[in-house]
Amino acid sequence: MLKQGAQDYVMKDNLKRLLPAIQRELGEAEQRRERKRLEHQVQELQKFEAIGRLAGGIAHDFNNALGVILGWAQLGYDNVPDDSPVRENFRMIRDQAQRSAGLTRQLLAFARRQVLQPRSVNLNDLVSKIAGLLKTAIGEQAELRVTLTPGLQATMADPTQIEQVLMNLCLNARDAMPQGGRIVIETSNVEIGEDFCRTHSYGHPGRYVLLSISDAGVGMDAATLDRIFEPFFTTKEMGKGTGLGLATVYGIVKQHGGFVNVYSEPGQGTTFHVYLLASPSSPEAIELAASEDAQKGGTETILVAEDHEGLRELVRQTLTSQGYSVILASNGRDAVRMFKAKSEEIRLVVLDVVMPFLSGPEAHSEMCAIRPGLPVIFMSGHVAESVSLNSRITAGAAFLQKPCTPQALSRTVRSALDAKNPA
Repeated sequence: MLKQGAQDYVMKDNLKRLLPAIQRELGEAEQRRERKRLEHQVQELQKFEAIGRLAGGIAHDFNNALGVILGWAQLGYDNVPDDSPVRENFRMIRDQAQRSAGLTRQLLAFARRQVLQPRSVNLNDLVSKIAGLLKTAIGEQAELRVTLTPGLQATMADPTQIEQVLMNLCLNARDAMPQGGRIVIETSNVEIGEDFCRTHSYGHPGRYVLLSISDAGVGMDAATLDRIFEPFFTTKEMGKGTGLGLATVYGIVKQHGGFVNVYSEPGQGTTFHVYLLASPSSPEAIELAASEDAQKGGTETILVAEDHEGLRELVRQTLTSQGYSVILASNGRDAVRMFKAKSEEIRLVVLDVVMPFLSGPEAHSEMCAIRPGLPVIFMSGHVAESVSLNSRITAGAAFLQKPCTPQALSRTVRSALDAKNPA
């Protein structure tokens, strides 16, 4: 009995002496695991940034070419008789160009190279307004259930872009349930703390509005989850998807300053949590998109600066056919020189954002030194973050994302002129 007691005492004494070493070893192992986790997250962020820069550059070059094809196809369609067989050819060219333009817009969204037009919105209102469209899009094979939290805080967001997020996630949920099932959309107010951010390094502490989209579909394994936001990655069979839907969601949410969290297991369905920063501002009313009806023209003089020859000629043709007088420049420096020569005559300037010698915002600044408050429309197919451009859009400058239709250009021009010259 005494011998057993002595052995227990020795064992406890040895454990007591070894405990600090064991704790150090455990601590070092935990640090190694944490370091590997952080290194993996950094590598993922670097990968997405590299892919984003590549995607944005490709989309920019294609957008200029698509703008020319789309615009001339639309003008040809509008200018031939209804019974002409050529009209149908123009329609097919236009429709395919628009489809291609949709792909470049998705690439730009992933690359976070779009110009957002945010305002204070309530996600409950937005979800309610497009619920009918979502039901039509997902079809009868899936049931859509919407649960909206009363008293939801507002968020600063571009409603059109958030609608795109909702549509993409709901279509993705539908495709994950080939035999049918239920899709659930929920909203709630949440507060993110330090504990959450320690395990989710992409998060930041603060108050958020949470938009959740859940399905009861096939789910995903860890290897698939690691790649779901990559452009052109898809688990669907050939021809059933572009692989850009979730990449678009990722880019839009990141550009809004939010983040996406995904929970999924094979056979257990998937839930996407979209976190958008809460805003203290009162939400504004969400209006339906304007239709592309025929637009009235005018007789004003407009200065157009565009370095792509094909687009420059397309804009000239579109505006002169509406009755406007058009002055053309191929770069920012020439645009400023032409404006100085005819500053009293020019009523509006249409400027490409990226041009040789002077960018669109820089050229507009020099023009405003001559005539403050000069109405402007900026156009671009690829916009990196620009404080100068964003501040002008916030102050009321119009923006057109390339490629745009001749109708969209005409409508925006007339709107910009009427805003400064209310009848």
